[in-house]
Amino acid sequence: MKQQLLSRKATCNSHGQDSSYFLGWQEYEKNPYNEVSNPAGIIQMGLAENQLSFDILESWLAANPDAATFKNGDQSVFRELALFQDYHGMPAFKNAIAKFMSKIRGNKVSFDPTKIVLTAGATSANETLMFCLAEAGDAFLLPTPYYPGFDRDLKWRTGVEIVPIHCSSSNGFQITETALEDAYKRAQKRHLRVKGVLITNPSNPLGTTTSRPELELLLRFVSAKNIHLISDEIYSGTVFHPSDFVSVVEVLNASQHPEKIRDQVHVVYSLSKDLGLPGFRVGAVYSENELVISAATKMSSFGLVSSQTQYLLANMLGDEKFTAEYVVENRRRLRSRHDRLVSGLEAAGIRCLRSNAGLFCWVDMRHLLSSKTVAGEIELWKKILFEVGLNISAGSSCHCTEPGWFRVCFANMSEDTLDLAVQRLKSFLESNYSESNLRRSSGSSRKLRLTKWVLRLSSSAGHETDR
Repeated sequence: MKQQLLSRKATCNSHGQDSSYFLGWQEYEKNPYNEVSNPAGIIQMGLAENQLSFDILESWLAANPDAATFKNGDQSVFRELALFQDYHGMPAFKNAIAKFMSKIRGNKVSFDPTKIVLTAGATSANETLMFCLAEAGDAFLLPTPYYPGFDRDLKWRTGVEIVPIHCSSSNGFQITETALEDAYKRAQKRHLRVKGVLITNPSNPLGTTTSRPELELLLRFVSAKNIHLISDEIYSGTVFHPSDFVSVVEVLNASQHPEKIRDQVHVVYSLSKDLGLPGFRVGAVYSENELVISAATKMSSFGLVSSQTQYLLANMLGDEKFTAEYVVENRRRLRSRHDRLVSGLEAAGIRCLRSNAGLFCWVDMRHLLSSKTVAGEIELWKKILFEVGLNISAGSSCHCTEPGWFRVCFANMSEDTLDLAVQRLKSFLESNYSESNLRRSSGSSRKLRLTKWVLRLSSSAGHETDR
């Protein structure tokens, strides 16, 4: 009877909470690891959060107390901020975030602040674009593996369908023309109208950057099909070497594509990953399509960024000496932590896809499966969750078609906690798999894995951990 009083949206199960991605979080919350009070608890390695550079942010706040106490010199701006309600956003903040986006991209591209719409995080930005570009029942194509939360963010309230672009480890999960066309045809067979392609660059969960040839391919594809391209670039500041990252805007500016395609390309950005501020809920849509900007601005009234947040971050991002130093140091720390996890896993007989960005690694445990099926993957995932005490994300929750891959986060914990997590996993493997079996499994797949990385390695800029 109670359910009959509610809407179908409130009572349906299309939110995606039944995914192993969310179930792992629920188990973690029941038994969270704490070095002192619960040392045997579950370590959270399913959270893509950047906690490595908080001390830099805190140092800036200590040196600039006026920004946090809402002062401009000797004058309080509290009243002005408390009454500010313009959903276009503060010009000073939009200017600052536009410059920061350019800085992260090596100033190879610039962003017009008037073409930025502020949203309450990237989740809101992506959903807003779905509402602007598609009707309920239309489809977007997404390359696999993709962030599990997209099943919620893109579909739940909008009614938009996701059709996967199946990518393979045989070429390092790069996007191919064959895969794009196959996804488009599958959507047509389901009588779905395809309205666009959405990618994450850098990729979540792969931790790899999209190559220039892939971006050129995508632009040709959306131009030929007359559909949209959304590039979610919220991890652009986590790239270990800035020369590795190419924004779709840079390719668009340098390409010979028809001028009309500029209205069909949209960028999503956020400060949640690059600055490690997910609680501040700062996201952005960038588009050169005036109708999209107009509609998205109106929709943003349902999820505004607070004026206090905008004021604080306008001051922080406006300090160009600070941002320049932060970006360099944050990248250095991320690479160091990434390398620590990769070397620790390799010592345990586990390898990762070569990556050059993100707050996680895409970890290959195919040789540990009891069967090369999703059921075999979930069986291993449950053992790691309940017996080892690590919450990692199963590849099947990311719609990976090859069982045995897992996303493992490394930037949301201390170095000691990361070392403990790796040691727990190593002890589990030593207890449950013979050394010869692990060595044989690792050795037999080594040649295959190296083959799968050839394309990414050949396009690297010479850095040890590129792609």
